[in-house]
Amino acid sequence: MANAVEKSCTMLLYNDKQASAAEIKEALEGNDAHAKQAAMKKAVSLLLAGEQLPQLFITIVRYVLPSEDHMVQKLLLLYLEAIEKTDSTGKLLPEMILICQNLRNNLQHPNEYIRGVTLRFLCRIKEEEILEPLVPSILANLEHRHSYVRRNAVLAINSIYKLPKGELLLADAPETVERLLRQEQDLSTRRNCLVMLTNHAIDRAIRYMLDSADQLGSWGDLLQLSTLDLIRKACRTNPAEKGKFIKTILVLLQSPSPAVMYECAVTLTSLSSAPSAVRAAANCFCSLLSSHSDNNVKLIVLDRLQELKEKHREVMTDMVMDTLRALSSPSLDIRKKTLDISLELITSRNIDEVVSVLKKEVVKTQNKEYDKAGEYRQMLVQAIHSCAFKFPEVAGNVVHVLMDFLGDANTASALDVIFFVREIMETNARLRPNVLERLHTVFYQIRSSRVVSCALWIMGEYCATTPEIVAALATLKEALGPVPFLTPAAEEEAAQAAAAGSSSTNAAAAAAAVTGSKRPAVLADGTYATQSAVAEVTAASAVVASTGIGSGPNLRSLLLAGDFFLGGVIAGTQVKLLLRLQALKDVSAAQLNCRFAEAMSYVVATLRLGEVAGATPTPLDADSRDRMMLCLRVLAGQDTWSNSVWLEDCRRAFAGLTNEKQEANARTASAEARAAVQPDDLIDFQVLKNRKGMSQLEVEDEVTSDLARATGYAEAAAAASSRLNRVLQLTGLSDPVYAEAVVTVHQYDIVLDVTVTNRTSETMQALCLELATMGDLKLVERPQNYTLAPGDTKLIRANIKVSSTETGVIFGNIVYEGTGYAERSVVVLNDIHIDIMDYISPAVCADVQFRNMWAEFEWENKVAIATSFTDVAAFLAHIIATTNMKCLTPPSALEGDCGYLAANLYAKSVFGEDALVNVSVERTAVVGGPAGTEGGRLAGYIRIRSKTQGIALSLGDKITLMQKAPAATAAA
Repeated sequence: MANAVEKSCTMLLYNDKQASAAEIKEALEGNDAHAKQAAMKKAVSLLLAGEQLPQLFITIVRYVLPSEDHMVQKLLLLYLEAIEKTDSTGKLLPEMILICQNLRNNLQHPNEYIRGVTLRFLCRIKEEEILEPLVPSILANLEHRHSYVRRNAVLAINSIYKLPKGELLLADAPETVERLLRQEQDLSTRRNCLVMLTNHAIDRAIRYMLDSADQLGSWGDLLQLSTLDLIRKACRTNPAEKGKFIKTILVLLQSPSPAVMYECAVTLTSLSSAPSAVRAAANCFCSLLSSHSDNNVKLIVLDRLQELKEKHREVMTDMVMDTLRALSSPSLDIRKKTLDISLELITSRNIDEVVSVLKKEVVKTQNKEYDKAGEYRQMLVQAIHSCAFKFPEVAGNVVHVLMDFLGDANTASALDVIFFVREIMETNARLRPNVLERLHTVFYQIRSSRVVSCALWIMGEYCATTPEIVAALATLKEALGPVPFLTPAAEEEAAQAAAAGSSSTNAAAAAAAVTGSKRPAVLADGTYATQSAVAEVTAASAVVASTGIGSGPNLRSLLLAGDFFLGGVIAGTQVKLLLRLQALKDVSAAQLNCRFAEAMSYVVATLRLGEVAGATPTPLDADSRDRMMLCLRVLAGQDTWSNSVWLEDCRRAFAGLTNEKQEANARTASAEARAAVQPDDLIDFQVLKNRKGMSQLEVEDEVTSDLARATGYAEAAAAASSRLNRVLQLTGLSDPVYAEAVVTVHQYDIVLDVTVTNRTSETMQALCLELATMGDLKLVERPQNYTLAPGDTKLIRANIKVSSTETGVIFGNIVYEGTGYAERSVVVLNDIHIDIMDYISPAVCADVQFRNMWAEFEWENKVAIATSFTDVAAFLAHIIATTNMKCLTPPSALEGDCGYLAANLYAKSVFGEDALVNVSVERTAVVGGPAGTEGGRLAGYIRIRSKTQGIALSLGDKITLMQKAPAATAAA
């Protein structure tokens, strides 16, 4: 019993309404065909669920075999396929002889359907004792008048010929099938014949293919696909004959069938790396991209183009325009993958054509009927940004087109445009005057606070001449409107509304009439802010709007909405412009003083707006107040020492970041282009090596290492060592049954290899490993019973399906029967915890995308930091290593040792789920010392957000367990 072969299971069906064997037997003995059908379905379901029904076999032989109903006969074949036909030793059961005569009758039945389904049933029979008497009838069906019978007869012959004694049962099968292939007209039958010859007589199949080379184009797609399979198998068997099949593939490449075209292109690239062959395959893939409507097919074709790009970049650079045709697809996934492939194939020869196509696509997104135009425009802007970064000479052709979208409702797209403009202003000085002029024109259309802040920074840094500075100041003045922002009457009404709201139960509703929803957003430093999805209209701003003051200009509207950070940016921009104008000395002192006074009036008006209770939805924060007060002191001439910071240091810092980014990209490109083996590296011929100066030990080590690499022993040893590290003990050493498990995670599957050892001196019968799961884990196999002799060991494998990213638990017990025991004995197993880290992997996303997901995801888990680490950078590195996540915060933002740190981490699961983490940590003060000093404890929070609760909770539990520092690390 211990050496019995484990039975295979093709499917597992669960039916909670099980019927008894007596009910099934009663229905089968009746004359009602519908009742017999239902009874046979129940019998087959019970067999597939693992039940054995030996008492039904004779009943089925007596009452079901003679039935003429086609459905009953089909269910009978399913029953015969599911039942056990052999005993524990592998010998055929005697009662199986009873069905041979029925099968022979079915193979000679006048109805072609009965013959066909019986032949298909024989394809799944592996018992040679059953098949041997049926061989003459199977061969006779090759000449049947109906093609359905002939094609299934060929399949049956192909299946029987695979058996160990198949060549004895069907000695002349290849000659017979080849004869049928040459005279057959039915396409499916010819295809089955060619498959049979490919599997068992490949020389005959090749000879037939070469003899019919002139007719390949007229063959159907089924036969052409089988021909490609034949070519691939022939080339694997004899690689030296690849050349004579290239012509055949090129003929099939002209097939009208998309499936044949795709398989031809894949086969062509696997057989030859010649530029002409690669170009023909790439043309075929591009043709499928433009002609096929199925998005899944397009994604698969793009994957093949990606593989060609990695291996044959020089050839694929000529195909970049054909690849870009896939941008006409409405699917964002296809567009994104197309842009990713095309951007890596850009050269100085095709950059103009690529940018022209991208410009046209950007213009198309202005159509209101365009599906997901904002997201697509964002991808196009990022692609153009990448093109301009690699080839600065094309920046001038696209920057003016993109600047029309600075007022886009999609903030992410507008941010990408303004970031692109900012980088162009730094790297391309000749475009600055034209870009500034265009920026003044479109400035009034910008309604996003972040976009307008970046635009103001560009004005303050790159307006270098007097006309440019004057134009920028005029733009600011028009966008802000007249001062004060609130009239005395409006201030009084806002104060009264705030007072009335504070005495009511809902002060926020009385203070502001909010049109739209609010949601929290994480800032770059890890803090939170309120982000409004729709515009907010406060009571005071409604009063101002009723008076006709400030209802139009964008900067004024944003300030009245409570954006005082923007107020600080406006003040800083005015300071930069006026200090630069003062340094130029092109304006009289009186005019300069007038401009300084006007700027101070705007700053004071902004501060006054923040001091009026109830005037804005959010009060004036301390940081913005301090910044505007500093600007006032500079404008008043009381703080001249910081002029160099305003005029030089800010620009120098941004230039440094830009140069660092360019150098990093250059290093990455250089690393990718570097060959793995240099042309001038020495070649080590060990046979010619002079070993006189080598010791015997060195010679033996060299030979041993060569053998290890040749046989794969080194990799096998490493795998075995890794497997030993994953062994989990399930029972105690004193238990009668010792069990240990090795857990292997394959994305959606978990394989559990449990080794069970009988530690007693008695035989254990009906030993069964019973498992149960908690979480989104599902067992897919029914437990089997085993018999273990004293000291015997059995390896039991269990397969578990995973449906979501969540920490799961596997628990269970081992049940067995021993000699002299009246009841079954139970050994409880230790729990097996499945780690969430096996399902997530590091990933990268844009900063804007991270913020959007953070605002949208509803599940948050807040974990307090309690660790023995004393260094914030070391603690962040520890969290990244233990959570298997990617740090999105750039390294430049984490440099230095200030005792404070905020970083964003991101990962994706194998199921496509997003995991967001924000780490905000500081080093607390030592007793008697300032905050952030060396030696203090770390404090703060780690916030986890995801769309599903499972990731947030499981990742939080993982961080809670792993944030403790090892003793050695903490001491260091």
